[in-house]
Amino acid sequence: MATPGTNTHFEGGVEPLVLLIPHNAADRDSEWLGVWERDIANCHRIDLGLWDHPHRNTWVNKINLAVHLAARPIILVGHGLGCVAAAWWAEFEKPGFGDPVIAALLVAPPDVDRPGSDARLARFSSCPRRELPFPSMVVAAPHAPPTTYAAQRRLAQDWGSHFIASEDLTPSGDWLGGRQLLEGWALRQADVVSGLHDPRQPRSEQHELGRLPLVR
Repeated sequence: MATPGTNTHFEGGVEPLVLLIPHNAADRDSEWLGVWERDIANCHRIDLGLWDHPHRNTWVNKINLAVHLAARPIILVGHGLGCVAAAWWAEFEKPGFGDPVIAALLVAPPDVDRPGSDARLARFSSCPRRELPFPSMVVAAPHAPPTTYAAQRRLAQDWGSHFIASEDLTPSGDWLGGRQLLEGWALRQADVVSGLHDPRQPRSEQHELGRLPLVR
């Protein structure tokens, strides 16, 4: 996953695979995923298909296949509905903590349980609310309405995720703010994989994220 100039060491010398779980292949807001897939080594975007009529179990099965084919530590990066699909994968598969997924970056998850929501989102309700079996961060949708922001914050609490909100984290272009977050998060998880500290450290721990504010 390391970009040029990044010195990242993982147990056994195996770098993690970054699995990108998109919201919609045709969504312009997801263009940064294509840039990441092109520019980041060991990065793969999952072709979930059925974009016009997303099917929860089909998406979960495709995530599961990608995870098993990887045969290495994994960092999940979900966008929009892809975040909820990742949560459903964890709900169904029940992986061990940090095995094989060592971290997840979940960007702008939608409120699939909101009454009157888009039928394509409603197919993924009721959203799993258990703590995720891997360290995770939820990145709030920039400039989202207060109801959306509140729903994303509740999801982060239920999933046991850190919650981050910043105008610096507007997903667009190559999304350098997200790249900074991804690379810092991956470096920290290298310690977890190497057994250098307890991955279940208190959720209140402050992480070193440069100038990105951590919202609780």
